[in-house]
Amino acid sequence: MSRTYVIAEAGVNHNGSLDLAKRLIEAAREAGADAVKFQTFNTNKLLNRDAPKAAYQTETTDAAESQFDMIKKLELSMEAHRELVAHCLRCGIQFLSTPFDEDSVRLLTEALDVPAVKISSGDLTNAPLLLQVAQTGKPMILSTGMATLGEVEAALGVVAFGYLREPGGTPGTAAFRQAYGSAQGQALLREKVALLHCTTEYPTPFDEVHLNNMTTLAGAFGLKVGYSDHTMGITVPIAAVALGAQVIEKHFTLDRQLPGPDHRASLEPDELKRMVQAIRETEAALGSFRKTPTESERKNMPVARKSIVAAEPIEAGETLTAHNLTVKRPGDGISPLHFFDLLGTRANGAYRTDEPIKR
Repeated sequence: MSRTYVIAEAGVNHNGSLDLAKRLIEAAREAGADAVKFQTFNTNKLLNRDAPKAAYQTETTDAAESQFDMIKKLELSMEAHRELVAHCLRCGIQFLSTPFDEDSVRLLTEALDVPAVKISSGDLTNAPLLLQVAQTGKPMILSTGMATLGEVEAALGVVAFGYLREPGGTPGTAAFRQAYGSAQGQALLREKVALLHCTTEYPTPFDEVHLNNMTTLAGAFGLKVGYSDHTMGITVPIAAVALGAQVIEKHFTLDRQLPGPDHRASLEPDELKRMVQAIRETEAALGSFRKTPTESERKNMPVARKSIVAAEPIEAGETLTAHNLTVKRPGDGISPLHFFDLLGTRANGAYRTDEPIKR
C-alpha cells in the first residue's frame, strides 16, 4: 500500500496570530504529518456582512459577533503567508492552504507556488473557482461534503475542462460534460485529483460519517480518494486508512480551550501525533494481498503445527489405522493433511509411541 498523505489542518486555529500559526506548523511537523494546511481568503470577497454563522460557530464564539467580524479577525496577509511558507521549509513540512476567492488562488498558485490546492466542500459547486484552480495545472484535493454523486461529477467536469486548457474553449455545462467524458480529461483527473469524503458538521456525529461513501467515490470516479475528518478523536481517520484512504485531513489546535470557531472539534498535538502513528501502523498492518506465511511465522510453524505420530507401538508392516496413528506437536514430520491417505497402508518400519511416522 502507498503511504497515506496526512494533512494537519491548522485552518484558522491560529486566531490571527502569526506566532501561533508558526507554533502550529512546528506541532504538525513534530506529530509526523506530511503537510500543514491553512485557509486563504479575503473576507470582503468571501461573505457579505449579513451572512449568518453556522450553529457550531454560534456555540463556540461570541453569539453577538457577526460571521463577517469573526472571519475578518482570522484573515492572514500576503506577508504572513510568505513567512508561514518559509517556516514550513525550515521545519521540513509542506505548506498547503484552501483558497476561497480568485485573489487567494493567485496568491497561492503564482506568488507562493504551492504544490497542490485544497478545495473546501463549500466550493464544490463554485464553478468559477474550480475552473481558475484547474487552469493553473496544480494538483487538486477536492472535499465532497454535502454533495451528491451528480454534483461531484459536475465539479469534475469543470476541473477536467480547466486542466485541458483548450485554446478558445468556452466554459459551460455542455463543454464541461464533454471534457469529463473525454479520454484526455479522464487521464488528467486521474493524474491530478484526489476526492475526499467529508461530512460538513463540526463535530460530526459518528452515525453521520458514512465512511463507506469513500469507497463509493472510488468506484464511481476511479480517482484517488481520502477522508477529511470532523469527528472527535482519531478512530475514524484510522478506519479510513484501513478502507484505502490515500489522503487524510484532520483539524488540530494547540489547545481546544482557545477561543475560535474550530478549536473544539480539533485534535491537540499529542492526539495528532497518536493519529499519525496509528495511521503508519495501519499501513504496515495492511501489507500484502497475497496469503502466505510471513518470515516471522515460518520459524513458528514447527512449534505450532503438528505431525502424524504413532499412537501406540507399531510393528513393521502393520496396517496403519485411526487407532494406531494420532496427531501431535511438533510439526516437523508428515503433515496431518495426509492423515487419511496413510490409513490402510503398511508401516514402513517399527515405531515407538509418539515417534513421527516417516514416508
